[in-house]
Amino acid sequence: MAASLDGFIARKDGRVDWLETADEFAGGATMEPGFVEAFLETIDCYVMGSRTYETALAFEAKGFGWSYGDKPTFVLSRRQLPITRSNVAVHSGDLAQFVNEDLRARFRNIWFAGGGMVSAECLRLGLADEVRYSILPILIGSGIPFFDGLDRDIALHLAETAAYANGMVELRYEVRR
Repeated sequence: MAASLDGFIARKDGRVDWLETADEFAGGATMEPGFVEAFLETIDCYVMGSRTYETALAFEAKGFGWSYGDKPTFVLSRRQLPITRSNVAVHSGDLAQFVNEDLRARFRNIWFAGGGMVSAECLRLGLADEVRYSILPILIGSGIPFFDGLDRDIALHLAETAAYANGMVELRYEVRR
């Protein structure tokens, strides 16, 4: 997930208009398409919240394409949502049971694509092995936090960092058990 430097994944109204950055960091790596494609190939399925799904649908409607390819995608929601692809399904039951008993039996690398409530719930339930946090060079002041409503400390271990030419910094943390 990408976040502003002050820790928000979207504005309060859900807009992510600030995601594009015009910043330049001379010492940063370029994010080559082959690198991104190779990383995406390691993901077996996606799990996301309904607002993240609706944002992805809005991006697709604007001509930006469907970010999740043909990988199985599970949307966590109790609401009726438009399903536009055969690889997308909605799940409304117990998250830990769904992940541990259904998804882990079928998929090795489950990618939780957010949003803030989903990220926090995955950490609370001990479902996440790592956290990838991409920080964009912008402060938006308020919005939807990356981890919405954590109720305890979650110990992490910094495993990797990368700085990119567009000013984005990526942090990869392993969740300590």
